[in-house]
Formats: sequence, structure tokens, C-alpha cells
Amino acid sequence: MAAAGATFLGTSHRQAPVRDLVGRIRSGLSELFALPEGYEIILGDGGASAFWDAASFGLIDKRAQAVRFGEFSSKFASSASAPWLEAPDVRSAAVGTLGFAEATAGVDVYAWPHNETSTGVSSAVVRVAGADPDALVMVDGTSAAGGIAFDSSQADVYYFSPQKNFASEGGLWLASVSPAAIERIERIAGTNRYIPAFLSLKSALSNSRLNQTLNTPSLTTLILLNSQIEWILSNGGLAWADARTRESSALLYDWAESDPRTTPFVADPTHRSPVVVTIDFDDSIDALSLAAILRANGIVDVEPYRKLGRNQLRVGTFVSVEPEDVRQLIASIRWVLDNALAASHA
Repeated sequence: MAAAGATFLGTSHRQAPVRDLVGRIRSGLSELFALPEGYEIILGDGGASAFWDAASFGLIDKRAQAVRFGEFSSKFASSASAPWLEAPDVRSAAVGTLGFAEATAGVDVYAWPHNETSTGVSSAVVRVAGADPDALVMVDGTSAAGGIAFDSSQADVYYFSPQKNFASEGGLWLASVSPAAIERIERIAGTNRYIPAFLSLKSALSNSRLNQTLNTPSLTTLILLNSQIEWILSNGGLAWADARTRESSALLYDWAESDPRTTPFVADPTHRSPVVVTIDFDDSIDALSLAAILRANGIVDVEPYRKLGRNQLRVGTFVSVEPEDVRQLIASIRWVLDNALAASHA
């Protein structure tokens, strides 16, 4: 990282060193995702939140269908409610369960997350049976990308921020886009619809083909992202990453099912995420107190998603997490339950 910093940090994003790095990122992601012919990797400033608004300007023609089954899938539904669009068709499911897209006349974008970060529910990346032929499938891969295997040909837009499985930082979005999505981006950009320059997907497409972004991105984000892509590819690619996250998450799910004090929040095993594990605790245990004790002893970021308000822990089992570390986490939680918390209730 220090050597890379000496080469890249402080360099203009339009100069060769940074553009070469962006080129390696785009090439590496194309290989990792096994992109079909005609698909491209594009990137832009801002994270997934910026992309949601960019999609409302430059990808949705008239009406989107948003599948909502958690906090993050709800956010795109809000962006798809822009005043220049028809009201979105929102399909909702209870938190902890999986919602599904359904073919609907007049819908030209179907959108849902590959992984609902707030709840630990994972969905499939698949075409919507019976949808209009020109409708696009747009999948939010932020917490799934790089950690869950999928068929890239099943989505027209697979977008993400790189701070989860790609072990990088925020402030950047990336997306694989199909020829149909590229045509939609270019066609809408050619209409009289107002599109802010910062949220222009046509601008992102044009700049990406030059291996750059509209404005200067965080260069450390690019360095970390490229390093992680190369690491995953060197170990066997997406299939290896998928097996690794499933090994780590299975350790937690198996423990949660075997301990009478705990239950996996996501009841259907086929919908449980391999990268975000949510575990409910019975009423005799205060999960927030448990998380506080863990944090005080250097085990951090296992708190539940704040807006759910559940008595649970939420554990990231992203590809960088060693399965052995998950085993040690489980042992630590057990010790706290059997000793520190047990003593407080004595």
C-alpha cells in the first residue's frame, strides 16, 4: 500500500498511473464476473446512494418495480418515486423474508438487492419471467458483489459500492451494464429530460471508457479495490470467494440453530445470506449488552441494524474474513453468554 501510495496518491485521475489502475479494475471485474460479450464495467463518483438517483434520471424510462424487503431495498423505491416518473410498483415483504419481482405491464426496470444488508436475506439474480422484452433487470450488489457467485447475464445492471467484500472504502459506485442498459442510458440522455452532470450515467459511461471518472475519486479506494480483486482472482475467483463466505456463515448458522438461546433471524435456510448473518437472541439475553462487552474487548461491529430494533447480532462474513476468526468469534460469544452475562443475571 505504501509503495502504491507513492506512485498514485496526489496524481490527477486523468493521468496515466490512475487511468491504468482504473483499467485494471475494470478488466479484473470483467474477469471476476465472467461478463458476457458486450457488457462493460462503468464507475462513477458517489456510492450506491448516488447510483439510485442516477438510475432515476438515466435508466428508468417511465416506471420501475422495486422489490422491498429491508432498509436498503426501501431506499431505491424512494428514488424511483421521482416526479418525472410514474409511481413505482413496490412489492414488499416482511423483514427477514424474501420478496420477489413479478412481471407487470408497463414496468421497464425491475430492481432488488442481491443481498439485503439490514436483514441478512439473500436473493437470486435472475431474469423476470414474462417481463416486457425491453425491460431491464437492475440488481444492487453492494454487500454481495465479490462474495456471492451469480450469472452476470441475468442482470442488465449489477451495481455496488466497494466497501464490503471488496475491502475498500465508500464514495465510489461501479456497475456491470449490458448492451440493452447501455442503449437505454444513451437513449434517455438524448431526450430533453434534465439530468444533473454528477448523476449522468451517459457521462459515467463515456468517462469509464477512458478509464476515469467525472470528478477526482478517492485514490485509496481504487488502490484497495484493485488489490482485493487481484487477491480474489489469484485464489480462484468468484467460485472460491462464494465457497469461503458460505463456510464462514454456515459456522454461525449451525451454532445459532444448536444453541437454545439463539435463532437465525431468516427462517428459510435457502434465503439466508452467506455474507451477512443475523442471529436473534431470546428475551433472557440483551444482545446490545453482549455486543458492548465484545466491543470493549476488541471484537467490533456485530451490532444489529439500528432501524430493525431487534434483539440480535449482525455479523459480516465477507470474503476477507478468515473462517477461523468466525470460530473464535463464536467461542467468544459463548464465553460471554456463559460467564459475563450469566453472572449479571445471577
